[in-house]
Amino acid sequence: MRWLISVDNGLDAISRACGWLASVAFILMMVNVFYDVAARYLFNEVSIGMQEMEWHLYSFVFLMGIPYAMRTDGHVRVDIIYSGRSDQFKAWVNLIGALFFAFPIAALIVYMGWGYMLDSYQMGEGSGDPGGLPFRFIVKGLIPFSSFFLAVASLGMATYALRVLAKESTYEGQTGAGGLA
Repeated sequence: MRWLISVDNGLDAISRACGWLASVAFILMMVNVFYDVAARYLFNEVSIGMQEMEWHLYSFVFLMGIPYAMRTDGHVRVDIIYSGRSDQFKAWVNLIGALFFAFPIAALIVYMGWGYMLDSYQMGEGSGDPGGLPFRFIVKGLIPFSSFFLAVASLGMATYALRVLAKESTYEGQTGAGGLA
């Protein structure tokens, strides 16, 4: 089972990197919002491009934060079924949920989102507003990009559940990142 630990740790590292990127984008978004507010109220200047950058960064924060939240158990679930149960029960719920729900949905979004992004690229889609951002395909590309990492996080959730089932780890004292304390 040593290989399972190595695979799980690798998947965990990828999910942690998604969380780190989302954190950096959040800081950039805060700076952007501060700039927009200061420019508007202190200098009476408005930049459509900077305003659009806010929602582009917010999209990045949200979409890249999902894989991290999934892996660190920060997501919402029906706790009435999950809480107070044994680690074995939790592992089975996580394994079934990851393999039969989260992974297939993420794979479907990657598949469907790729075409959505390509259509935007081929049309040369940009902002409809004067002074807005070009290359709308970049933000639309975040959909399949982040869904790929959601699929990776789902596999990580499954590998951690397998570790719990093999009694090589527990959900007790879980500090996030797949329960690695």
